[in-house]
Amino acid sequence: MKRHLVALACLSGALTLGAGTASATGEPHWATTGTAYTDTLGGGQGLASRADGSLLYRGLASVPLDLRVKGWNHIGDPDIARGYVFDAYQGADTATSKMFAVTGPTGKRYEYVHRLNPGEKLNNSFATVSPDGQWLVSGEWGEQSRLQVFPAPLLNPATLPTGGDLKEAWQITLDKKVRDIQGCDFVTGTRLLCASNDATGTLFPEIRPLLQVELSRGLDGQPVTGSVKSLFALPQRSVCTGTFETEGLDYDVNSGTLRVEMIPPGVCAVATAVHSYKQVTD
Repeated sequence: MKRHLVALACLSGALTLGAGTASATGEPHWATTGTAYTDTLGGGQGLASRADGSLLYRGLASVPLDLRVKGWNHIGDPDIARGYVFDAYQGADTATSKMFAVTGPTGKRYEYVHRLNPGEKLNNSFATVSPDGQWLVSGEWGEQSRLQVFPAPLLNPATLPTGGDLKEAWQITLDKKVRDIQGCDFVTGTRLLCASNDATGTLFPEIRPLLQVELSRGLDGQPVTGSVKSLFALPQRSVCTGTFETEGLDYDVNSGTLRVEMIPPGVCAVATAVHSYKQVTD
């Protein structure tokens, strides 16, 4: 992890730790357990936990040269499932497709291209795989009332083992609109946590909220509904002033640790804050 003098200044300006949410006695809630920092260029777009507990980071510098040449200039929040790394790529504003790259344990990469459906936005902000390894969930930018679901490349037998076209399977229809989702991850087979960069306060009272999506049932190849609620506002703490940006999110099922990235404003943006939480019961 790279260190910068300005990053140390940002760290010294951070507030002391506190509870992530307020809750009634006896109810589980997410409590802050620490804050770390990572180099934004190499890790400011997202993160995923490996089986051994180590972390994989993604940033603008993570896009391989051969994919940049093909027009894939943005990488989103990744996920790791069954030892495979799932990356979400998007292209220029004129793009008519998005791409998911899957890298196996041996380092071999497979590319799955999804041609945009009518009305679908080109954004590919994140990739998260269901606990059974069969379904890939992703999302678009802006105000949305859905999350997209695809068969998980390589892991779902409906996909080709060598890469190729990837068609949307169906959608998760949300009961409330969400805005600017930067990352989601499964906590259980029927619950996702999502990091929103929405700073308007019009959809939820909190600014840049952590959202919980409760599915009507586990993903099974048929349309599913999701009930959305805001848990708390993600931290915006820095000695620098200006606009923060929520980025990727990861839930480590082995340790029970939730991590959410926040890029601070101004010159402090060289170091992305990674806030950690664990669920506790008072």
